Amino acid sequence: MKIKSKDFQVKEGKKVNLKKWPTIVKPVYKSKKKYKEHLKAQVEELSELQHLHYASDHCALLLIFQAMDAAGKDGAIRHVMSGVNPQGCQVFSFKHPSATELEHDFLWRTTRNLPERGHIGIFNRSYYEEVLIVRVHPEILRSQGFPDGMFDEETIWQNRYRSIVDLENHLYRNGTRIIKFFLHLSKEEQRKRFIDRIDEPEKNWKFNLADIEEREFWQ
Repeated sequence: MKIKSKDFQVKEGKKVNLKKWPTIVKPVYKSKKKYKEHLKAQVEELSELQHLHYASDHCALLLIFQAMDAAGKDGAIRHVMSGVNPQGCQVFSFKHPSATELEHDFLWRTTRNLPERGHIGIFNRSYYEEVLIVRVHPEILRSQGFPDGMFDEETIWQNRYRSIVDLENHLYRNGTRIIKFFLHLSKEEQRKRFIDRIDEPEKNWKFNLADIEEREFWQ
């Protein structure tokens, strides 16, 4: 069985109801050995393509990973990008904005880390946090120091959507290609993974009490 990427693509302008999208698919292979063989071949091909990308110095590539906690962003980035030359690739993670970042517009902290031509940039979370986590936690929004008359919780989200779309269109017109991944998992699967982090000693370092608190905001 072969899964086609188009089966999971979201076209521009298409509305998405995550409840209707699968959080699990049938296995492609029967063993982990087969998966590892397939991954190894794909990583080697990706490494070759990166050399061409770097040598051409024509476009920049930005990969964006978004997901709920425990969905596997770190693992996906680590495994898939394991064959990429780190000189031509950088990974940036975006958590709660710092005091300095709060002094700028919401796109500033990601924009300053965009990849240059011939390079690959990976965002582990991104400017989409500003319409996700900030929407769940309005106290973050209120700390962002808006000018008088510019703050309206009723309209700010549509304005931010527009800013994000405008930015991505601008980047495309100037040679940056963006590929976005959302790792979709169910609430039950997240619960199992959190329990594994507690029960399995080698995974204890992954457990963070804040993840449990965020889970309360799932809906």
